[in-house]
Amino acid sequence: MAILSGIHPVAEALRAKHPLERLLVAQGAGGPRLQEIIDLARRASIPVRFEPRAALDRLAGTSAHQGVVAMGAAQRYADLDGVAPCEMLVVLDGVEDPHNLGAIIRTAHAAGAGAVVIPERRAAGITDVVAKAAAGALEHLPVVRVTNINRALEELKQRGFWIYGLDERGTETYDQVEYASPAAVVLGGEGKGLHEQVRKHCDALVRIPVAGRISSLNVSVAAGVMLFEWRRRRSKG
Repeated sequence: MAILSGIHPVAEALRAKHPLERLLVAQGAGGPRLQEIIDLARRASIPVRFEPRAALDRLAGTSAHQGVVAMGAAQRYADLDGVAPCEMLVVLDGVEDPHNLGAIIRTAHAAGAGAVVIPERRAAGITDVVAKAAAGALEHLPVVRVTNINRALEELKQRGFWIYGLDERGTETYDQVEYASPAAVVLGGEGKGLHEQVRKHCDALVRIPVAGRISSLNVSVAAGVMLFEWRRRRSKG
């Protein structure tokens, strides 16, 4: 059973009509945003219970739940076939930090990407920590989990996608490369970058020039830089 906590993730789950079994509210908690959540739950016939704050702490595994915890069905991953018709996909090659994964999902949704693709092994999956970092974007952006990233890239190429790998050794800068459509942006894991086989599957390796002595950006920041450049070009076209 999936546990969602925090005002923003729970509110977005309710607005998106995500299947929830019940809503738990901390006794004594209040405010207009929390009342809106209670009203949304009651309109959707989702049971609302008022419990001691300590009970919510135990269920959420943290005290940072803002007085609300929802219990629902486990996160369902989308299929690659179902998201392939979109203009932009974000493919993650081994992002392990759930905060980074959540931030990338939030950024991808804001930039207009169609889905995020993650591997089954050696990478973060969808958890409550990811849902909080995504700030509700998980309710609107599909996440695809594949057994093999290289195989997924091959399949995307067969569907006409151009693959752009973000790599500090890239020969083109992110703001100079011409993005074809449909496109997939591939981002490597923290500290490791793209795996060698993944790099070989890319049609272009793109870099983000930096002025400081640190050669690369945090992966979620890099995702934002590249995706919003793509969005800027798309809006101009």
